Amino acid sequence: MNLKSGRVDQFEQFSQFKDLQEFNAHLEMWLAVHKNDFSKGELVGLKRLVRFAAKVPGVSNAKIGTILKAIHTEYSGNGISRSTFKRMIAKAAEIGIFTVHETERKNGSQSSNLYVFNRFPKSEPPKQEKMDHPNKTINLPKTNKNQKITKRNETILDHTYTSDRIPQSFTSTVKYFFSEARQIEEFWRMASVAAYKNNCEQDLNTILETAIHAFKQLIRKMKTSAIAKPVAYFYGIVNKKFRENYFEELHEMGFSTEEDVFTLNFFYKK
Repeated sequence: MNLKSGRVDQFEQFSQFKDLQEFNAHLEMWLAVHKNDFSKGELVGLKRLVRFAAKVPGVSNAKIGTILKAIHTEYSGNGISRSTFKRMIAKAAEIGIFTVHETERKNGSQSSNLYVFNRFPKSEPPKQEKMDHPNKTINLPKTNKNQKITKRNETILDHTYTSDRIPQSFTSTVKYFFSEARQIEEFWRMASVAAYKNNCEQDLNTILETAIHAFKQLIRKMKTSAIAKPVAYFYGIVNKKFRENYFEELHEMGFSTEEDVFTLNFFYKK
């Protein structure tokens, strides 16, 4: 049975996001992994649809014609075709970025579709490999039935307990995939270590921007390959980016020859 068409407000229960910030964070992760699956024109269509899904975070029932007209106006007459927009819908729905629901008017005729954006799935931790143990009998000591076995319960603190020293935007990005406070803090610590090593520890904005970009690359890699040690892999990415920035700055300062770079390597923190 199709949904009845109406104002977007009446579909508020379909939203999977608490606010616009959370919706944008999940969309960024979708695009970090699947951006290359879309053509330039399809990306234009997707991003415009996203803007129509702002009133109710992640939900839109805008007509295709309305969306195409908005794109046409924004790009001064150089819009995209209806077929391009429909290809984008088919791709995004197949990937899982959003779900499409058909709606109908009171008379039963078809109305505009309802687009419900989905949350980016959490990455499952790598499965622990099973170890082969030799077949042998192990005699366990007998315990008294009345003997109580005390287990230490470790309290796991979620992202709301993350240290105030961690930028909120970094926490907001990481928490959807690694929800524990200690995990978020460890990722940021690795970014800080890499920044210090590459003489960038004073520029918080650069550290934050680089760390978030590196984390998105990590998530993309985790979607295609098994990463046994995500934090270590993240450190490799972020350290490489800081190092590239470091030598790029040296080049801009006029140290263009190999000898100049070798000389300034003295200041590179090993």
